[in-house]
Amino acid sequence: MKINKFKNISLLFGLLVLLFTACESIVDEKELVNNTDIDGVELVVGQNSSGGNLLVLEMATPGVTGYWDYNLGTALTNKVEIVYPIPGTSTFTFVGTLGAEFFEKTIDVTIDVLDTPLDQDWYDLVSENTAAGKTWVFDGVGGDGGLWWFMSPPDNPYGVWWNAGGECCPPSDASGKMHFDLNGAANYTRYNNADASGDLGSFVLDVANQTLTFSGQKLLGAEGCGSNGEDLTYNIVELTEDKLMLSIPNGSCGSGWTWVFVPGE
Repeated sequence: MKINKFKNISLLFGLLVLLFTACESIVDEKELVNNTDIDGVELVVGQNSSGGNLLVLEMATPGVTGYWDYNLGTALTNKVEIVYPIPGTSTFTFVGTLGAEFFEKTIDVTIDVLDTPLDQDWYDLVSENTAAGKTWVFDGVGGDGGLWWFMSPPDNPYGVWWNAGGECCPPSDASGKMHFDLNGAANYTRYNNADASGDLGSFVLDVANQTLTFSGQKLLGAEGCGSNGEDLTYNIVELTEDKLMLSIPNGSCGSGWTWVFVPGE
């Protein structure tokens, strides 16, 4: 019998092609695309009155998602209502995605009157006269036996492991003071001692989570075992008109640390 070698080779090649084709996975590639451009993102702000401080921040463009950064916190939603405590013109930022890329867009709002009351914590921290603000000092002096700067258990800011300020080793800025005000921004001015000129920073009071965060300037007594490194956020243990008590669970000596302040001049 005569064998057609060329025909058999062609058939074998065809079978191999079919085999490899059958083994190839089917890939359904989907490419992300933008739903709009930045100019097409509409930011809207509603105010309870002309120049009022009850604001509704809204990103009104369908197909766009993200969150609001309103300077004193963030809202993980396209629409949020806030009572803003700072008169003047403020800039709010929406951070989101167009579909294929991220973006930031801002909107300016002018507040002329604080006609919606703030949470009481704001008044306790900066006083009823929010523009003038309020000064805080340590509730004691070095070696007085008082509890105003001390090592505490990580889970108990009232517990005392070592009364550093009241016994032997007050911080270097024990005679300093802190001033908080809302005069155009959330201003924090730190004075290293009674005669020092002030150094300006800023702060964020998170009422919901009961934290106080500093930026640009550190808290008084944030040194030694009372340092928490680069983290400038502190837990609010107590905040009243007459007392500000802060703590951290993770001081540099492997323990918690507690600060107690009272109003000063």
